[in-house]
Amino acid sequence: MNTSNQTYKELAIPYFKETFDCIDQVMAEHGIPYYLIGVSAIALELLKKGIKPSRGTKDIDFAIMISNMSEYENISQALIKNGYNKVKAPWTFYSDKYNVAIDILPFGEIEEQHTINFNKRNADLHVLGFSEVLEEAVQVPIDEKIVNVPPLPGMVILKLIAWSDRPEERENDLADILKIIQHYFDLEFDEIVEFHNDTFPEHDDIDPKLVAAEVLGRKSKIFLSKSEKLEHRILKVLNDNLSDGSKSKIAREWARKLDRSIEYCLTILAAFRKGILES
Repeated sequence: MNTSNQTYKELAIPYFKETFDCIDQVMAEHGIPYYLIGVSAIALELLKKGIKPSRGTKDIDFAIMISNMSEYENISQALIKNGYNKVKAPWTFYSDKYNVAIDILPFGEIEEQHTINFNKRNADLHVLGFSEVLEEAVQVPIDEKIVNVPPLPGMVILKLIAWSDRPEERENDLADILKIIQHYFDLEFDEIVEFHNDTFPEHDDIDPKLVAAEVLGRKSKIFLSKSEKLEHRILKVLNDNLSDGSKSKIAREWARKLDRSIEYCLTILAAFRKGILES
């Protein structure tokens, strides 16, 4: 994919280029592998088919692979020198110049029980799924640079984890998952037709969202198979939201977004779970 300066504009993220250039330089200087995650990563993947972001953001999220908090502190000091100051959350940095917040989320050897402890702030960051998903990262060119982003099925997993950690604060995660489902059939049409045509109904018209959800579930298994804890967590979220449809927060939010019934949205969620559970 050729991603030009026009793509920066299409991302609808103010000062994304300036922020990305700073992160790329700092991480290269310290030899730290990094990944663009969150809504910006989803937007880059969707732009491959010319699908523009549905919402802008002033928050840009990165995951960095480090071994200890000393490495994180070195990165923090470098970002501060470049005008990105720490704010309330110990993993968030803010630029007054660009009015942009960036989250720098550590994972890797630094993890203990899938948690990072920022002792000075007495704050824990849960990073379950990061290692499993980012092992399968894909590369997207941006001008003369390359950015690593999670594959879309992996983004669904990370978004489900993030939402379930703090559902009262992260309803945008559900909207982002739904957007992936809405576009995935067109994005991966050739592969779906060749390798997943058994998801098509025999007699009824094809519902792209149901097919996409099931295929996304199938492709999510590569991450879930790496971690029993991750698989248990994802299935618990799905089962909890499918056991009583009237109380399903996911189905209710999707129903509001799509202007469809809760029952229909439950079928989308059930298709995703079906894909995960298929042998």
